[in-house]
Amino acid sequence: MTSKPVVLLAEELSPATVEALGPDFEIRQTDGSDRAQLLAAIVDVDAILVRSATQVDAEAIAAAPNLKVIARAGVGLDNVDIKAATQAGVMVVNAPTSNIISAAELTVGHILSLARHIPQASAALKGGEWKRSKYSGIELYEKKIGIIGLGRIGALVAARLQGFDTEILAYDPYITSARAAQLGVHLVTLDELLEQSDFITIHMPKTPETLGMLGEAAFKKMKSSAYVVNVARGGLVDEAALFTALQANEIAGAGVDVFVTEPSTDLPFFTLDNVVVTPHLGASTDEAQEKAGVSVAKSVRLALAGELVPDAVNVAGGVIAPEVRPGIPLIEKLGRIFTALTHDSLTQIEVEVAGEIASLDVKALELAALKGVFTDIVSEQVSYVNAPILAEQRGINTRLVTTPESEEYRNVLTIRGALSDGSQISVAGTLTGPKQIEKLVGVNGYDLEIPISEHLLVLLYQDRPGVIGTLGRLLGEKDINIAGMQVARNTEGGQALSLLTVDSAVPQDVLDALKEAIGATVAREVDLQS
Repeated sequence: MTSKPVVLLAEELSPATVEALGPDFEIRQTDGSDRAQLLAAIVDVDAILVRSATQVDAEAIAAAPNLKVIARAGVGLDNVDIKAATQAGVMVVNAPTSNIISAAELTVGHILSLARHIPQASAALKGGEWKRSKYSGIELYEKKIGIIGLGRIGALVAARLQGFDTEILAYDPYITSARAAQLGVHLVTLDELLEQSDFITIHMPKTPETLGMLGEAAFKKMKSSAYVVNVARGGLVDEAALFTALQANEIAGAGVDVFVTEPSTDLPFFTLDNVVVTPHLGASTDEAQEKAGVSVAKSVRLALAGELVPDAVNVAGGVIAPEVRPGIPLIEKLGRIFTALTHDSLTQIEVEVAGEIASLDVKALELAALKGVFTDIVSEQVSYVNAPILAEQRGINTRLVTTPESEEYRNVLTIRGALSDGSQISVAGTLTGPKQIEKLVGVNGYDLEIPISEHLLVLLYQDRPGVIGTLGRLLGEKDINIAGMQVARNTEGGQALSLLTVDSAVPQDVLDALKEAIGATVAREVDLQS
């Protein structure tokens, strides 16, 4: 028997990955795509490294009682059951930044291919046809490139395309004008970007709000000479609407690397000559694959040493005081609620820790707060290490404040933010009772106390009789059950805030109906289930 922790490589990884693990582990290998081999090999391992072919599901996790960390050498985690891992106390890590350069370069490659018809001309020539005049293209010089989503990949695309002397337009509601100026791009509205751009590339997270973001209405606003590129997430571009727009010559062409269903080999727009498609190659470079392997190998070392793991996606690692650790999931949820309340770009975020734990090392709470804030607004995977970088990239000042003073609760965690329009927002939470129940205790200065649930509705409106009955009736008609409700107001007849916890997701059309029925200025759902 060996005293070294056992690390299982379930797929082929680079020599640099093994080297990054170092000599402190017993390294084993297996074919993770062979189910029987995997279940037999995982029984006594401490960590497993996979790519995309190995399914680390609840069955595999249950078969590995010693398992402490699952490492995915890449970005996507579709082959890892994160919920089962979390319930088993197993950390899941990935390599969220390993492919950003590769994805940005592929985006530029698609743009150049569309501009010069490179794939079509190559196929024609290889087929024995010399069609020089048919494949005359356009220059990128002085063209307007529209980038939807100016996160890490969007910013890299902008930097690379500036070398072609293009004008970069960008739409990102969470980027400040100061940060845009640093990147050399012009912030515009989404409609302005759609109407003015010669090439449009999208780099947004896939959320209910962004699903089908480039659809029928968007295509009708574009120039007939415009090209659309999606190397981000399948579903951001409505595939049926794209085919219709291309057939109707509403746009000039498209480059697509990601699809709603993968693999996809026979979508209708595949037959069109003005479309360039690739089989999800965003991370398919030798460099990206090696970066991914080395990155997760380092995370495995940290995890098995009990240290803070920057790229943990489900739990925070590291030497964190037992009194502080329960606040990590709470403040991450507060960050997501905070984001749902924003209506303009952020300029400052302050994280305050008040109470008994303020004397301890609470840096992890600031990281968790920032992770929560950015989880639903950027396309890349957010981790404890890249969250501060995301804030810096967006020109957002951040600071951690501690105070031993907490009047009503033993500890209170608060996130405050200043927006570019001069307004401020805040959310506060605490843990109560022996079971450490997560509760929301303040929103924008309103005092309240309500348990945090998977589905939370936030409504801001003018205080008046009948509103609560209207909300109950409309939600009841849609078979949406209210689990809890708190109402707070600044003055009688003034601004009122209602927080409702509900048992199921609230569709956007229902939110719209609620907003209209009570004349709300804010009507949003925070989905904390994902």
